[in-house]
Amino acid sequence: MPDIGESLREARMRARVDVSEIEAQTKIRAKYLRALENEEWDLLPGPTYVKSFLRTYAEALDLDAKLLVDEYKLRHEHLSEVELQPISPAAPGRERRRQGPVIPRGLVIALLFAGLIFALFLLGQCNGEPEQPAQRREPSAVPPPPPPPAANPRPAAPRRVRLRIEATGAVYVCLKAGDRTLVDERTLQAGESTETFKSRRFRLTLGNNSVLLRINGRAREVAPSDEPIGLEITPTRGRRPLSASERPSCR
Repeated sequence: MPDIGESLREARMRARVDVSEIEAQTKIRAKYLRALENEEWDLLPGPTYVKSFLRTYAEALDLDAKLLVDEYKLRHEHLSEVELQPISPAAPGRERRRQGPVIPRGLVIALLFAGLIFALFLLGQCNGEPEQPAQRREPSAVPPPPPPPAANPRPAAPRRVRLRIEATGAVYVCLKAGDRTLVDERTLQAGESTETFKSRRFRLTLGNNSVLLRINGRAREVAPSDEPIGLEITPTRGRRPLSASERPSCR
């Protein structure tokens, strides 16, 4: 698997998103976001914050947050101090008590077992009944251990993306999916929203950034611009800015 920081940086570059935009979206300071991309863990407050920032950053880039956090734990989290403590040597007094002859434990068990057999033999003789040979018990079959659980495969990338446009102010909207026009030069007022559309690829023209984009249920803000805003939205590449020549026109 690529390095954690490299995965974050490549995802951000693919989405053409600046660190400042991620900072505004996640409320994580830009210097911490850069520290995550450069894997400068010492610049972050601590492992707990690292995992929290890493999870939030990954979700903002539509990456597998759990996979990145698990990779960080595997590579960079250390054993606890208790696990690293060496085994302490035995106390001097205990060593002195162990000096001198010690009867092996196995010999003691063997003597006790022989005494028990002899006592049972005498008991049988006193009762006048012949000693019955003990029936040999076959050892019970030990069931085989269960097979190890199969590793969870990484979920496949979605083929379609869901999009809903919510206006926070008056905004011009032109939305297309392929050759189909979904929103035809409509001006939404604050509080209005479109229905939720599904497609493999959307092309969107906005008059300004007074909108909130609901992409697969997650709210995404749009960066301000002095010109009309063009975006391409796909399930794999996320949001990609469009030049003036690439922006869709509903006229």
